[in-house]
Amino acid sequence: MNKQEEFYRDQRICMNYSEESERFEGAVIPPTYGNTLFTYTNFEAFIEAEKNQQTNYVYRRGTNPTVEAAERKLAALERGETCKCFSSGMAAISASLMASVKSGDHILCISHLYACTLDLLKYLSKFGVKHTIIDSTEIEDIKAAITDQTKVIYMENPTNTYVRIIDLKAVAALAKSKGIRTILDNSWATPLFQKPLTYGIDIVVHSLSKYLGGHSDLMGGALITSKEIMESIFNKEYLLMGGVMGPYEASLLLKGLRSLPLRMLAHQDNAKQIAEFLSSHPKISAVHHPGLPSHPDYEKARDFLTGFSGLISFELKEESFEQVKMVINNMRVFQIGVSWGSYESLVLSPNYGYNVEKIKEEGISSGIIRLSVGLEHADLLIDDLNKALMAR
Repeated sequence: MNKQEEFYRDQRICMNYSEESERFEGAVIPPTYGNTLFTYTNFEAFIEAEKNQQTNYVYRRGTNPTVEAAERKLAALERGETCKCFSSGMAAISASLMASVKSGDHILCISHLYACTLDLLKYLSKFGVKHTIIDSTEIEDIKAAITDQTKVIYMENPTNTYVRIIDLKAVAALAKSKGIRTILDNSWATPLFQKPLTYGIDIVVHSLSKYLGGHSDLMGGALITSKEIMESIFNKEYLLMGGVMGPYEASLLLKGLRSLPLRMLAHQDNAKQIAEFLSSHPKISAVHHPGLPSHPDYEKARDFLTGFSGLISFELKEESFEQVKMVINNMRVFQIGVSWGSYESLVLSPNYGYNVEKIKEEGISSGIIRLSVGLEHADLLIDDLNKALMAR
C-alpha cells in the first residue's frame, strides 16, 4: 500500500470506523454513554463480567462504549492491537512508565522531551528509578548510554524543541536485543504521518489535547500497544490510578478525528510556507522544520514521516530575552499560550528571562521561539510574523 492509499485508509478510519451505526438505530455519531455503571439481569452474569472489565461494561472507570469507539479508531490508525484513553496526556505517560519500571531500574531518554515528562522522571527518582537524558539522536550514542539497569527507552519523534529525527527501526531493534521496552510520544506527527508500532516500538503515547482533538476543548491522552502489554496496564496503572477518559471527552475526540486528515494537510501546508519564509529572514539564524532541505535530518525524515505537522521553532540572531519578548508581544494573529495542535496559531518560548542559564545548560538557545501554526491563511500568518520580527 503506497503513501496515498494509506492516507485514504486512515481517512476512512477517522470518519466512521468502529462506530456501529446499525447498533444505534442508524445514528451517524455514536451515543454518549454518560452512565457511571451498567446493571445485569442476574448475579452470575455480573460475576463473569466483573472478571474482565477490559472487555465488559461494568463501571465507567473500566470500559465505556463511547470511549471504546474512540479507542478502536486510534488503535486502527496506529496499526496497533489495542488502545486505552486517559484523562490527560500526562496520565497516559505516567501509566506507561510506571507499568514498565520498578525500583532500581533506569530510563534512557533521547534528546529533548516535554517539560512535564522530565518532571515526572525526576519524581520517579523518589522510588529509586533513575534516568539519563542524552543530547543526541545517533544510534551509537544511544547504544553507549544503555546500562545493565536500563528497562525503558523513552522518546519523542521528532524530538521536542529542535525537531530532530530518530532512527526508530534501529532503536527498536537495539532495544529488543537487550530486552528493553520502547515508548514513543507520537503527538507531533499523529498516526497520519508516522506509525511507530510498524517500526517495532512497543508503546505509542498521544496527547489527545493536540492534533487529534484539534479544537482546544479536549483534555486527554492515549496508549496504543499490544494486547499483552495493555492487559497488565489496564489491570494496574489504568484501573488503580484512575486517570481514565470520560464519555463526554471521548465524544469530542470522535468529532475531532473526523476532520483530522483535512486539518493535518492544512497545518502541513501552512507550516511549510512559514518555515520557508523564516529560513530567509534577516532576523533569523535557524529554522527547525524537518521538511526543509536545510534541516540536518531532512533525508532521515523521509524514512519515518509521511507528512509534517504545524509545530516548528526558530532562533533569533539576537538571543536576548528582551528581543524574544518584543517579537512575541508584537504578534497579533499568533496568540500567546501553552499547548499546540489546534485550529488557532500559538507562540511561546522556553526563555522566561529568569531561566536563561538553565535552558542553556539543557542545550537550548535563549533566542528560540516555538510556533504552533494553525489554520488561518498562510499569508496572514506570514505578515504577522514579519511585522513582529521587524518591529522596533
